[in-house]
This record gives sequence, structure tokens and C-alpha cells, in this order.
Amino acid sequence: MSSRIPENVAEKLREIVVQHNELAAQLLDPEVLTDHRKVTTLSIKKAAVAPLVAQFEQYESVITQHRECEELLTGDDNELAAMAKEELPKLESELDQLGEAILKQLVTAKEQSVGSVILEIRSGVGGDEAALWAHDLEEMYRKYAHIRGWKLEGMGSSNTIMFGISGEGVWTNLAFESGTHQVKRVPATETQGRIHTSTATVAVLPEPEEVEVDLDPSDVKESITTSTGPGGQNVNKVATAVHLIHEPTGVEVRMQDTKSQAQNREKAWKLLRARLFDAQKAKIDAARAEKRNSLIGSGSRAEKIRTYRYKDNLIVDHRISGNYNLDVIMSGNMQPMIDQLIEAETARRLAEL
Repeated sequence: MSSRIPENVAEKLREIVVQHNELAAQLLDPEVLTDHRKVTTLSIKKAAVAPLVAQFEQYESVITQHRECEELLTGDDNELAAMAKEELPKLESELDQLGEAILKQLVTAKEQSVGSVILEIRSGVGGDEAALWAHDLEEMYRKYAHIRGWKLEGMGSSNTIMFGISGEGVWTNLAFESGTHQVKRVPATETQGRIHTSTATVAVLPEPEEVEVDLDPSDVKESITTSTGPGGQNVNKVATAVHLIHEPTGVEVRMQDTKSQAQNREKAWKLLRARLFDAQKAKIDAARAEKRNSLIGSGSRAEKIRTYRYKDNLIVDHRISGNYNLDVIMSGNMQPMIDQLIEAETARRLAEL
């Protein structure tokens, strides 16, 4: 890799430096400091670009030193010229290392700035075993989130496992989980010891800010109803369930997770924004997919991304080489596998720069 970052990329990096400084200034604003949610959001965004900003500032400092050494080579002072000649290879090596590190961080900076996602798990083919498999995946992700120190928020519904996850790096690390997860194992109800194949689909939706989503509230039909499902004779008499329909797209959201209508409405709008953002992002991804073959895959829910083979205690991710210990991954220790996925995607993006 060249020791020089292309000028168009350098301009983008200078914009990120400005954004970083603006975020730092906002975090000192007394009005912002009273809003805990805003402080958390701004802090995650600042932390996402802080290493990139520090390395780019160091890179520009080394560029200046390199330029000064080159000027000394053409000067009249032979002793200084000799020192500069000796120093140049070290500076060029440092520029190579910094340039490579900066570009790697640059192509993942946007994902790092997203600090909240909504994770949905639905049982696929396989009947009762598929439902059990969906809950096993839920436990895997909950354990992983606990290891990472992320915050979980229940957003359950009657037919879908759903919860919010927030924290630094949450989208970067979970973005590759969307897709079909296939399991091969002997179900607990199987008396003949035969291995069955079942599936569950996972969707990870980055939770956007309101300004990032093309959503006009007047396009949304909202209705309030009583909750449905078990709970006793009187539990469903109060109208607290929220039903939203985005009329231009037909996207629907139902939320009856809590007994509070206000809380259900907040969660319903949050989920609607996330689903619309995901749909808008899918259109962009589809257009890009026509131009190149992704190492990671499209992230489509219909795409088999991983097989969990219980007999062999093995997990195979079909997008990267290498197998993983099933017991280790299911206990929440997913990071080595996720790191490989991030590395593969980063390499692909670098090749497009």
C-alpha cells in the first residue's frame, strides 16, 4: 500500500475531524448534558471516530516531518542532509503503517457510530424444533451482549423474539448476523435418534435517528387496541396495544410489550423507523450488489449464512473459511468468528477505495 492517503480520502478524513470536534463541543453543552439518551448517542459517535482522528492527526504530523526531510536533502548543509536521508525510510515505514490502519478504520467508521440495533429472531422450517432453535439463538446473542457489556431492552411480541441492544460497536459486530441460521441435530422429541435440519432467521436492524429515515408521520395510520393473547379475564380490557401502518410501503408494526400505551407507542415508532431504514438500506445494497460479489453476502433473510452441526460440535460460517467450536460460540464467545467476518468485509471495502 502506498504511504500516501489519496487526497479525496484525506478530505473525507478532515471532515471527520471537524465532526469529531463538533461532537466534543456538544458533549460540553449544559443543555445536552441534561439529556442522558443524547449524551449516550453522542458519546458513542465520538468514540467511534476518536481513534481514526488521532491516527490521522499523527499521519499528517509524519507527512510534515517527511516533507521537511526532503527539503533538507536539497539544502547546503551536508550533515543535515545525511541525517534526513537516514530518517526518511523510518518515516515512510510509519506512513505505510498509519495509512493502512487509517483506511481500515475509515471503511468501518459509519458502522461504529451506530450504537443501537433491534434484533429479530423468527423460527423457520422445522416446526417445534425450529421454535426451540430460535430460542437457543436468542440465548447465544444475550450471552454475547452480556460479555460485551451491552444493554438489552425487551421488545417481545407473540410470534417473534425481538429485543433492542445498545452499546459501543453493537452494529459493527452484529451486522453480519442477518440471514438464515441452519441447525442439524437430534431434537429432544426424536425417539429414533435421527438428525433433523431446522432453521431460524435473524434480522439485525440498525436503529437510526429520526432525521436519517425518510418517514413522514402523516403517512402512518395509528390505531390503539386492547392487547391480545393470554393473561386472564380482565387483563386485556384496557386499550394499550399500538398498531402502526406505513401506508406508502405497507410496513406494519404491532406493539403490546408493556401495559403502558405511551411506552408501547414509543417502541412501535422506534421499530417502524428501524424497519423503514432497513428497507431503504436494502435498496442501496441491492444496487451495489449488481456491481460486485460480496465476500460477506447480501444479508438477505432468505440466505443461509451459517450451519450449526451438533453431532460434530461444529459451526460452519458459509461466508468465510474456517470452522468454530459450537459449545464455545453458543456460550456467547462469538468474537473470534465475528472478527473474521469484519476482517473479510474490511478487505473488500479497501479493495473498492
